[in-house]
Amino acid sequence: TRHIQDPASQLLTWNKPPKSVLVIKKVRDASLLQPFKELCVFLTEQKNMIVYVEKKVLEDPAIINDENFGPVKKKFCTFREDFDDISNQIDFIICLGGDGTLLYASSLFQDSVPPVMAFHLGSLGFLTPFSFDNFQTQVTQVIEGNAALVLRSRLKVKVAKEHKEKKSLVQNGVEENGLIVNKPEKELIKQTKYQVLNEVVVDRGPSSYLSNVDVFLDGHLITTVQGDGVIVSTPTGSTAYAAAAGASMIHPNVPAIMITPICPHSLSFRPIVVPAGVELKIMLSPNARNTAWVSFDGRKRQEICHGDSISITTSCYPVPSICFRDPVNDWFDSLAECLHWNVRKKQNHFTGEEEEEEF
Repeated sequence: TRHIQDPASQLLTWNKPPKSVLVIKKVRDASLLQPFKELCVFLTEQKNMIVYVEKKVLEDPAIINDENFGPVKKKFCTFREDFDDISNQIDFIICLGGDGTLLYASSLFQDSVPPVMAFHLGSLGFLTPFSFDNFQTQVTQVIEGNAALVLRSRLKVKVAKEHKEKKSLVQNGVEENGLIVNKPEKELIKQTKYQVLNEVVVDRGPSSYLSNVDVFLDGHLITTVQGDGVIVSTPTGSTAYAAAAGASMIHPNVPAIMITPICPHSLSFRPIVVPAGVELKIMLSPNARNTAWVSFDGRKRQEICHGDSISITTSCYPVPSICFRDPVNDWFDSLAECLHWNVRKKQNHFTGEEEEEEF
């Protein structure tokens, strides 16, 4: 018999006590400055942690001009995104802000991701279960290893692009200046890779024509999406753009990939859920009138032309999210808070006489 894993059984365990913590703060949000300072003082002075902070966070005038915070700031390790690789130096991550901070944390780690503890300052998000009120107790619990985890699957995405500029210069192996070129064709393909926590969105961009993209599953054409585009999402992303486009909301413990059309021209194309681990490939249809555009968790938006392809499968590097209570309760709390889920006026129950009158 196959063992079905209990969602609550995934627990945080440290091989050795954590020493370094990356603090991610939403920039340009003045309301987060005080919590950020309190958290950093607590981590450095009470918990003797090495705190990593992104350089641009400390460039805020309110932090630069705060004399009391100066000595704490001197202890920080700083880094710059896309410039310094900190992936092997961090034991766990604390996010302060909205769901975007967790997506940002995911983008900083293209391989394995340290456990993430996400605080909501203000309204609860889908990905930020902790309230900041008694952060000291909560952070202490995490450092001591008393916490449940939910492993949020990511998508591994490869974009293969034909290099148009190079190709146009080379005709029949002879370049414009008359030199013979012996470079093989495959060098004209450029590949970029992404790890995606929410979704890959393919859309029609600025064109007024419907997009026309072919979707392949394990090498077989399953459908041509004619419409505004298509969303390929993880269960974590099911409560984001996919939900707005009519998809089911799927708990992050469910191993799945969701394919959701955006305003499809064919009304029979419904959102579908496929098993995690399948290989999806999206290409512009040969007869598409226009190009398409793709973005990854809302970033790195780029144009997809004829001959380009987007390959998507489940990544082997999930994002371990630390739970406030447990994976199931946290998720339903976030639905209730973010979507006012199932909030409706209750029907009055019948009195004895009314029931008899019905018949």
